[in-house]
Amino acid sequence: MIKKVFIIIFIVVLSACENKKPNTENVNEVSEKKAINTMLDAWHKSASEAAYDSYFKSMAKASIFIGTDATENWSKKDFKVFSKPFFDRGEAWDFKSLERNVYISSGGKTAWFDELLDTWMGVCRGSGVLAKTEDGWKIEHYVLSVTIPNEDIEEVIAIKKERDSMIITKLRK
Repeated sequence: MIKKVFIIIFIVVLSACENKKPNTENVNEVSEKKAINTMLDAWHKSASEAAYDSYFKSMAKASIFIGTDATENWSKKDFKVFSKPFFDRGEAWDFKSLERNVYISSGGKTAWFDELLDTWMGVCRGSGVLAKTEDGWKIEHYVLSVTIPNEDIEEVIAIKKERDSMIITKLRK
């Protein structure tokens, strides 16, 4: 009986001492999420400091920025032209992340995120897709949305109805 107990204890201790590799995937994911958060925070800060070159350097060459207006679907080139006067006057926009969720693809080359932002419009939501490049993470696609409390949606629908109708008619043609 004592032999059996000793063998069982020996097996348990041996398996506990087994040389296991550290889970580097979790370490890498944490590290990448930190890099993404740092980059996005710096991107928002660049806008608040009207640092035009720094702001647009965070965006990939073929990136898209979708604004809050239904007509705002900007290529990087067009968004730079639109934004330039805001940056030139020394005050672009000041968005601060209140909460952010970051997700990374299994291959580690693509990430996506959503964030709640403190803005001059109140709470907004940003979401986007990032690609890992030789120069770090770059924004490929960003969407900015105004949040609307569910209990206020009927009023917002009424306010938007006429303009939405014109946009729908134009786009259905």
